[in-house]
Amino acid sequence: NMDSTLHYIHNDSDLSTNSSFSPEEERKSKVQDVVPQALLDQYLSMTDPSRAQTVDTEIAKHCAYSLPGVALTLGRQNWHCLKDTYETLASDMQWKVRRTLAFSIHELAVILGDQLTAGDLVPVFNGFLKDLDEVRIGVLKHLHDFLKLLHLDKRREYLYQLQEFLVTDNSRNWRFRAELAEQLILLLDLYSARDIYDYLRPIAFSLCADKVSSVRWISYKLVSEMVKKLYMASPSTFVTDLMNELVEKFCRCRKWSGRQTFVFICQTISEDDCLPMDQFA
Repeated sequence: NMDSTLHYIHNDSDLSTNSSFSPEEERKSKVQDVVPQALLDQYLSMTDPSRAQTVDTEIAKHCAYSLPGVALTLGRQNWHCLKDTYETLASDMQWKVRRTLAFSIHELAVILGDQLTAGDLVPVFNGFLKDLDEVRIGVLKHLHDFLKLLHLDKRREYLYQLQEFLVTDNSRNWRFRAELAEQLILLLDLYSARDIYDYLRPIAFSLCADKVSSVRWISYKLVSEMVKKLYMASPSTFVTDLMNELVEKFCRCRKWSGRQTFVFICQTISEDDCLPMDQFA
């Protein structure tokens, strides 16, 4: 029943919260009537640094792992009880705590809905994008899941940052680039033909020339899906320009590896029926 519950909460009316509380109001803001208050207070106290030192050094990580479940139980209307704790965990010194939150931020966005996500989760999401690779991979693996929940204008802002995923702390971390290619295939449905051609195309071509074959194979699929998407879009000049660039960049490449890439892309386009045969020819 989890999916239906998430769907229900996501479609429920958005509820805004007032963040300018006095000390007395701050105490009251943590009060709710869904679970016993003492139980919630005990959970919220997990982020107390003294507890982490004396009770369990991993306690903040456990707290972060459970947070989406707690948020789902309390409901969107009680997010104000968890907001401060979430922000504390998102800035925790331990990267494992931030990584745990990064892997679940898309689920939390479903629970909170558009308004709260834009106000409270997007700033945290932006911080994770600039974090260590161990944290960034969490948001990268669910990039499509998170961005599809944002309004179009907010979603387009991330087009400028996608290029940054090509740069990693360790260049040998090829799985990071492979995951990027996988996510870009999903992101094609979220953006217009113009955005795909202007922003996603350069990244796809860069991935097609990657040193690791596993990354290149996923990238061939990405380019073929891009051709398919642009062919169905209007105007058709984008797909023509894209195919001309494929010929120029890979087919006429001086290196044999570039020409081999062109053959593999053609194979993928043909196998997946991305173009009518006369257009392919």
